Amino acid sequence: MSNAPQYWAKAKKILSKRDKVMRKLISSYKDGNLVTRNDVFFSLCKSIIGQQISVAAANSVFLKFKKKCNNKINAKTVNKLSFSSLKSCGLSRQKVKGIKDLAKRILDKTFKPSLIRKMTDEEAIEYLSGLKQIGRWSAEMILLFTFNRSNIWPLQDIGLLRAISNNYNKKYFPPKKFLDKLYKKFTPYCSVATWYLWRSIDNEPIQY
Repeated sequence: MSNAPQYWAKAKKILSKRDKVMRKLISSYKDGNLVTRNDVFFSLCKSIIGQQISVAAANSVFLKFKKKCNNKINAKTVNKLSFSSLKSCGLSRQKVKGIKDLAKRILDKTFKPSLIRKMTDEEAIEYLSGLKQIGRWSAEMILLFTFNRSNIWPLQDIGLLRAISNNYNKKYFPPKKFLDKLYKKFTPYCSVATWYLWRSIDNEPIQY
C-alpha cells in the first residue's frame, strides 16, 4: 500500500471547483484515496479472478488461491501449480488458462510490465489486452490501481455507471452524451472522479 498519488490533492481542488456533485462527494469521503500495490502480476491475477462474479465470491476464491500459493503470489509459484490445483480454488477453466498463461509470459519475458510505464493509456490498454482473459475493463483496473494513472474513465464498469446514475439523477444506463460531457469536465483527473463515485456506492474503498 502507499500514500496518495502526487496529483490527488490538486485533483480534489480542481474537481470540487468544476462540479458540485464532486464537491459534495469529496467533502463526504475524507477517509482514503487511490492506493497502489505496485505488483502487476498480483493485480492481474486478482482482476482475472474477479471477472463476472460478485465481490464476495471473488474474495472467497482469491483467498483460496492465495493459500494455494502459500501467500507468495508470483509467476514462479503459480507456474509450478497444476491446472487441477488452481481449478480447485473455484476458478473456471478459462480463468485458470488466463492465470497460467500470464505466469508463463512473465517468466519467458514475452510480457514485460516495465514497458507499460512508457506507454500512453491507450497503448497500455492494448498491450495488456494481448493477455488471455484480459479485456479493456481489466486493463483499465490495472492502470488505475497498479500504475495510478490519473485519467482512467472505465465506462464498462457497472459500479461506475450506477454511481453516475445515482449521483446525477440520470436513468440507468446514463446516456453516452452525458458520460462524454463528464469525461471532458473531469479530464485530466477522471481516475479521481471514478474513485469518489465508486466510494458513494460502496462502504469499502475498492482495491485491485
